[in-house]
Amino acid sequence: MGPGWRAASAALVGGSVAIFGGLRRAALALPRPAAVRSRPGRAWRWRNLLVSFAHSVLAGLWALFSLWHSPELLSDIQDGYSISGHLLVCFSSGYFIHDSLDIIFNHQSRSSWEYLVHHAMAISAFVSLIITGRFLVAAMLLLLVEVSNIFLTVRMLLKMSNVPSPVLYEANKYVNLVMYFAFRLAPQAYLTWYFLRYVEVQGQGAFLTANLLLLDAMILMYFSRLLRSDFFPSLRKGSAGRDVDGEKFLID
Repeated sequence: MGPGWRAASAALVGGSVAIFGGLRRAALALPRPAAVRSRPGRAWRWRNLLVSFAHSVLAGLWALFSLWHSPELLSDIQDGYSISGHLLVCFSSGYFIHDSLDIIFNHQSRSSWEYLVHHAMAISAFVSLIITGRFLVAAMLLLLVEVSNIFLTVRMLLKMSNVPSPVLYEANKYVNLVMYFAFRLAPQAYLTWYFLRYVEVQGQGAFLTANLLLLDAMILMYFSRLLRSDFFPSLRKGSAGRDVDGEKFLID
């Protein structure tokens, strides 16, 4: 990647940050459920989740379409390249930067530290991909997780809004579980196997492998929380009476 292309990529990332900043301001004008209006501490979390939902829809469908349109990319995970994939990585990098700044500037770092760790990993990995132009297909596979995040975010929005009918939540609960397997656990397991078997553990390869293994641990922890919360509530510990106003956990 030449200096000109890197500068253009940096501009794209900055543009993405601005786009999500605009979406955050637009979310302020949207009506909020009574359960959110009655708990002022939840206002930031509700708005933040709406922006997260927008990114999940756009990035998830973008990654899915790009890989479906160019399946030959899957045969070269290390050096395969597509302009669509490059733009997607720039777009999502902008979201992660915006969301990190939103958390920090709104004094939510303590309750949302898991997000900050995740975003730092994603930003550093994506910047390395943008600079080198390598492992772009791996990033596209990882961004399939955003398809799963659509339903995960809907789950959290439904919980916050205290929807009177449990039918919608129950339906989303099972769809969310299927999507978690299909678009989060399966791509992550495949990439972990691929990196451990084929990627040389030095330089960028070592850095990305370490990121991937740490992400494996985080994903398994979140999956455990999801199962306990939605399918085995009797196993939950220490959550009774907890006030979650303002908190933004990946699984709550």
